[in-house]
Amino acid sequence: MVELSGIVILGILAQWVAWKLKIPAILPLILIGLLVGPFAAEYLSSDGTKWIQPIYNGEKGLFPGESLFYFVSLAISIILFEGGLTLRMKEIKNIGPVITKLITIGSAVTFFGGAVAAHYIFYLSWEMSFLFSALIVVTGPTVITPILRHIPLKQDVSAVLRWEGILIDPIGALVAVLVFEFISVDVGGAFTKTAFIEFGKIVLFGSTFGFAFAHGLNFIMNKRLIPHYLLNVFALASVLGVFVLADEFAHESGLLAVVVMGMVLGNSNSPYLKELLYFKESLSILLVSILFILLAANINMEDLRLVLNWNMVALFAVVVFVLRPIGVLWSTYNSSLKFNEKIFISWVGPRGIVAAGIASLFGLKLAKNGVQDAEFITPLVFMVVLGTVILNATTARYLARILGVFLKKANAILIVGASKPSRLIGNYLQKNGRRVVMLDNNQNNIAKAKELGLEGIISNIYEASLEDNIELNDIGYIIALTGNSDINQFAISRFGKEFGQNGVFRLITSDELSDPNFVPKEHIFMQTDDFISLTETTRKHPAIHEIDIIDKEHYESLIELSGQDDNIIPLFLKDEEGVLHIIAEINKDDEKFTEGWQLVYLGKPYDVEKIQKEKVATKEKEKGPTETS
Repeated sequence: MVELSGIVILGILAQWVAWKLKIPAILPLILIGLLVGPFAAEYLSSDGTKWIQPIYNGEKGLFPGESLFYFVSLAISIILFEGGLTLRMKEIKNIGPVITKLITIGSAVTFFGGAVAAHYIFYLSWEMSFLFSALIVVTGPTVITPILRHIPLKQDVSAVLRWEGILIDPIGALVAVLVFEFISVDVGGAFTKTAFIEFGKIVLFGSTFGFAFAHGLNFIMNKRLIPHYLLNVFALASVLGVFVLADEFAHESGLLAVVVMGMVLGNSNSPYLKELLYFKESLSILLVSILFILLAANINMEDLRLVLNWNMVALFAVVVFVLRPIGVLWSTYNSSLKFNEKIFISWVGPRGIVAAGIASLFGLKLAKNGVQDAEFITPLVFMVVLGTVILNATTARYLARILGVFLKKANAILIVGASKPSRLIGNYLQKNGRRVVMLDNNQNNIAKAKELGLEGIISNIYEASLEDNIELNDIGYIIALTGNSDINQFAISRFGKEFGQNGVFRLITSDELSDPNFVPKEHIFMQTDDFISLTETTRKHPAIHEIDIIDKEHYESLIELSGQDDNIIPLFLKDEEGVLHIIAEINKDDEKFTEGWQLVYLGKPYDVEKIQKEKVATKEKEKGPTETS
């Protein structure tokens, strides 16, 4: 009981440490597992036993007999299903040629190059060499995201790395599963006609069961045949059922079935998909926390000594410093990426949770079946995972600065609330060269924003996952424009430090606007109009205009006129270089905003002729009556 509770506590502690240190969680998880496992047995225990003893084949331990094998199999099936849910086929079509080539050509370079390197450096059999190379193809968002989250990169570089990690996770897992199952059909290595038939059965049953049960689950959820409170656990039971059932029909086809099931369900139009993803993500975090401490603790020092040598250094160097750059440079040839950006992408390629987890599972299975060189798979992949994560986590930020891909100033704008006034303002900002991201939990509002070419995120402002979104790395301004003053205040308070280092602004509230003693504070977007007046003006006159400012008096007359007309709302001041400024932030005693600047406003066009007449009349009045002869 102490060991079981200790694993859960240590696992969650490792996740917290990873969050605090801004590193991938897999690093502290594996290190803790090695500490309480092989290192404790070798150096810390007087009787040579591990502090946490999983034991795969034995009568004692947390998982005696084959129970560890069963637990790892079921845990990996859930993790692979969650990975499959994240793959969107339509996104593959829209990600551009660079990422498409990275997950095809780049993966092929690692797959074939890694196999050759493993065969000739470690003298592994060709079967084990190709299994090793298939496993190290996978990077994954769980290791990429923590590294990139706190490195403000240029948008193209960040997008390439992020999408590569998301897409290659399930694809690489599928390749690794296929290679493993191809090996499993004939452990003697003589791939006879019978072996190919068995492999065909695995592919047939795995893909068929995954496809059929994904559609079945989607039908049941959409028809609401199960209550909402049972939805997530029913899906979990379905995944485990498909995994076991497929294995009964064709041995070793279960992993393929859950990967296909995840991919098919992830590309459906189910309204419950997002909720399912949240649940599976939380469950995966718990399973990963337990799993990797167990797997690392299950490794023996004899296994580590197999790979702790110069051969491992050479193999690691080939994978990281030869194969990765070749794959990236080939995939990005003739692309719009600059050479320094290509070098940075080739440097950042940490291997992740799927690689280590599947390697351990396959290592256990193949070693049990007596396959030659199977004992090398788990420690080899673990060393590559540890090495790449440590290397990238410690050097990526510094290399980004050296190579000049570090974003010097975050100028993108996050607009909270995607109502019609927000979309109008966001569209204007984007047309003036600013990247704009709209955030709203209303799916219809975000859909309309995307129709205008704006980026949109369907999310609740209270969700913690926003801070993990590396697509927001270049956000430097926050403008909260919702009709809820509490949400506006919460948005700038919570995310101001993370995303608003250059400025955070919110709408003035109706109470503040009606209070004659209210002194405008900082962070106010507009001091004269609240959400109601903004919405009403947009309804009557949905257009944004620019008017040249002649001098300070002209500017003041424009502002005065806007205060007298409910159909005109000043938004920004645009300087002679085209840079937009929040009016509330401009020092009104500063003369620079007059000559060559423009007033940007929402509503009906100013009556310029009327303004000029009033200005002339004002000047004549100031001169006084003319003398009569």
